[in-house]
Amino acid sequence: MNIKRLLLSTLSLSLIGASLTGCGEQKASVSAESTQVVKLGVVGSIYDELWKPAQEQLKSEGIELEIVQFSDYATPNNALNSGEIDLNAFQHQIYLDTEVESYGYDVQSIGYTFIIPLNLYSNKVSSVEEIKDGDIVAIPNDVTNGGRALKVLEAAGLITLKADATNSPTKDDIESYNVKIVIKELAANTIPSALPDVTAAIVNGNYALDFGLKTEEAIYKDSVLEDSIYWNLIAARTSDLSDPTKVETYEKVVEAFQTEATEKVFTDNYGGYFIKVGWDENLLQK
Repeated sequence: MNIKRLLLSTLSLSLIGASLTGCGEQKASVSAESTQVVKLGVVGSIYDELWKPAQEQLKSEGIELEIVQFSDYATPNNALNSGEIDLNAFQHQIYLDTEVESYGYDVQSIGYTFIIPLNLYSNKVSSVEEIKDGDIVAIPNDVTNGGRALKVLEAAGLITLKADATNSPTKDDIESYNVKIVIKELAANTIPSALPDVTAAIVNGNYALDFGLKTEEAIYKDSVLEDSIYWNLIAARTSDLSDPTKVETYEKVVEAFQTEATEKVFTDNYGGYFIKVGWDENLLQK
């Protein structure tokens, strides 16, 4: 009888243990199922570091932000428009507008991230005032960065653009040369190495970083920062924004990026090459 009772007791404990184990597995399963995956397209490994604080915060909210790397700027909007990814964050407004116009993408901005200054550097002079007639100043040869570079030269007092110049002006939009400089257009990625051959040059922030140029070394710091057309952004499919659930999730993604933790990465890791902009604007509520 004692043996029988012992066997029954053991069996009961085994069943209880199995029941508890089953509950644990069920809870784990529910937890896994409740985690929402959001795929974010970017271009460049630097974004892994910029988005790391946001990833950590979102994880605690049940959202797994998966960073999807692309090797060129032509692909992420196509991938977003076709549904391969949920969001992307690699471009500014002018670029997005151009892509939408050219390819008919159903994509729009849902929040701003940062702006990268387009500073003026020189190995030959220490200030803009030292630039004289005949000096060569290099700028990027692509329409978007070249146009923005001309605006920087105007802000620095070297040229004056026509009043009716477009958002992406060209040299044809120069009204007058306040200093008779020679503007040389070069591929943006080659400009840092061309600094010894020109008097000064407008250098894209990412290439300045790669080349070891520091913001404090610039002879003129980009002051054209309030123009939202140059603000980098997070983009989503327009069609998704009619879904309240997705809007709520995307709003969490935007808010997770726009934090002091992200700004600390800007400051501590990149010394002023990334400046927060538009964080007070809720585009999803507009």
